[in-house]
Amino acid sequence: QVHLEESGGGLVQAGGSLRLSCAASERSFDNYVMGWFRQAPGKEREYVGCINYRGDMTWYDDSVKGRFTISRDNAKSTVYLQMNSLKPEDTAVYYCAADRLLWRVAGKIPGYWGKGTLVTVSS
Repeated sequence: QVHLEESGGGLVQAGGSLRLSCAASERSFDNYVMGWFRQAPGKEREYVGCINYRGDMTWYDDSVKGRFTISRDNAKSTVYLQMNSLKPEDTAVYYCAADRLLWRVAGKIPGYWGKGTLVTVSS
């Protein structure tokens, strides 16, 4: 069982930046692909992006490409989501997720989820 805990959410003005963190309880953290997802009010949860085991490959949804960056520190069992040039439409609860298999994260069905952290972008 992998326990994930997000932090770093809050209120930011449009055009600003925010960095989210997700700490994992798993000591074999580098055995897991890590992903970020978000759910805006009244909408379905959507994929933001993910990062491979070693952290040398990342993938992003087109809506955040060029603005968001995912990174990980395997020594700290932590994955990050750096969000720049934030827009009001980025307002959502952001979730990190983990799975041993890349296709499950990219396919939006990872085995483990955090409880989420709220990001609010004001216009």
